[in-house]
Amino acid sequence: MTTPRQLPMAAAPPRVRRDAAANSDRILAAARDVIRCEGIESLTMDHLAARAGVGKGTIFRAFGNRSGLFAALTDEAERTFQQEFLSGPPPLGPDAPPLQRLLAYGEGRLRLYAVHGPLLKAGSQDGSGRFDVPARQLSATHVRMLLRQCGVRDNVDVLAEMLLAPLEPDVTDHLLSTRNVTLEHVVAGWQRVAVSLVR
Repeated sequence: MTTPRQLPMAAAPPRVRRDAAANSDRILAAARDVIRCEGIESLTMDHLAARAGVGKGTIFRAFGNRSGLFAALTDEAERTFQQEFLSGPPPLGPDAPPLQRLLAYGEGRLRLYAVHGPLLKAGSQDGSGRFDVPARQLSATHVRMLLRQCGVRDNVDVLAEMLLAPLEPDVTDHLLSTRNVTLEHVVAGWQRVAVSLVR
């Protein structure tokens, strides 16, 4: 069996001008300050621009949209998770069987939400823009690859999105906060769905 081609990392930092990089750092620092002092609900683009001392256009040029901004705020944790499922040890990494990797991916994504839930949920509320975030695109590519390695041949794109949808922050928040379901039960439920799709 050939070793699957390694997927590229999502959202690799592009080369940017020094002043643009400084603006991005200033914006992220201001965003973290607003969240820490006033709560995530207060993080509007107008408020952030005023706190960072930049124009709104600068924020949109740096991050694209709210989803891009919130993705940048959780970038370190997301990159660590990406490295784990792209090249890390089993059960997430390439040396594990594909079904085991798929189940571990779902659990890892849900546990990432448990730590960074408010930021991830806020980023997911930017309508269809959240599907354009590189980390989300990489997740979809990864899940499609694992489904194919599990032997799934039909409707792979649809099935991948059906598996990713319950991992969206708003769905997870609804289960954990509104329905008071434990994280362990959410993980077990997602894994049961995943197994049913590949067997």
